[in-house]
Amino acid sequence: MVAGFTTHSAEETEALGRRIGNALKGDEMIALFGGLGMGKTAFVRGLAEGLGMDPNEISSPTFAIVHEHEGKNGQMLYHFDMYRVESWDDLYSTGFFDYLGQGVVVTEWSENIEGALPEERIDIEIAAPDHDNTRVFSISGMELPQ
Repeated sequence: MVAGFTTHSAEETEALGRRIGNALKGDEMIALFGGLGMGKTAFVRGLAEGLGMDPNEISSPTFAIVHEHEGKNGQMLYHFDMYRVESWDDLYSTGFFDYLGQGVVVTEWSENIEGALPEERIDIEIAAPDHDNTRVFSISGMELPQ
């Protein structure tokens, strides 16, 4: 089942992330798909807040590959950026597989590692139907509470 959501600002994108973060158990894998400027990092800021973390500590891990965030209750968020990952060797060097099941793992640029993603995951595809701040999110792999 795929759920669709539309946001019209970075704040609404963060609110959607917060809503999803509130619904997580704490060991999920979330694969984000979408090009440059789609709001992936804004979404992760909201996700972190929904997990009880400071959203102001979230930034794109483009050069670090992974940022680790710990919430007040010990909950972990592992935020990966797979933009520069081009091979299995690159992927293994990130430690990606060691993080799975240790907390919430969220990957930006998941299209670059699609063949390595676990079957059990939440996929979130983000598209921009026009040139303003509107984003369309297609979410599969989880049921969101109303």
